[in-house]
Amino acid sequence: MEQYLPIFALLVLAVLFAAISFIASRLLSPSLSTVEKSAPYECGIIPNQEPSERFPVKFYLVAMLFVIFDIEIIFLYPWAVEYMNLGAAGYFAILLFSALVFESFIYLISKGALDWGPLQLNRNQSAIAGKPNAFSTATAGVRIVGTEGRFEHAKEVA
Repeated sequence: MEQYLPIFALLVLAVLFAAISFIASRLLSPSLSTVEKSAPYECGIIPNQEPSERFPVKFYLVAMLFVIFDIEIIFLYPWAVEYMNLGAAGYFAILLFSALVFESFIYLISKGALDWGPLQLNRNQSAIAGKPNAFSTATAGVRIVGTEGRFEHAKEVA
């Protein structure tokens, strides 16, 4: 039981520190609230209107990509250390895991997680107009990747 005494003491100190911090912030902080204090603040710019559009889902798709590959790396390190001891079962397990990660990557790519900038703008405008663009081909599901749309968009902006 004596070996757990330092852990218990550290736990008590952590709880005391958290409680004292909360109490001190309540007692020492000013309690007067003004309109300026409750207004959102971003880089010194005072917002005078609501945002014109909702936050794009594309940022969440990129975050999903990050989490997927982060999880893959977390599982690949222990496997790489012990792959000789795991044998064929470990090999097939990591093969299945990699296939599932690759499938989620393909899903996110199909949803346009990595389509940014003028190419995405050109693709969306053509889809709205209902006319074929540089990204559509005779076979459905195949997308041509290149510089198409980049220069036309730069001319429109200029």
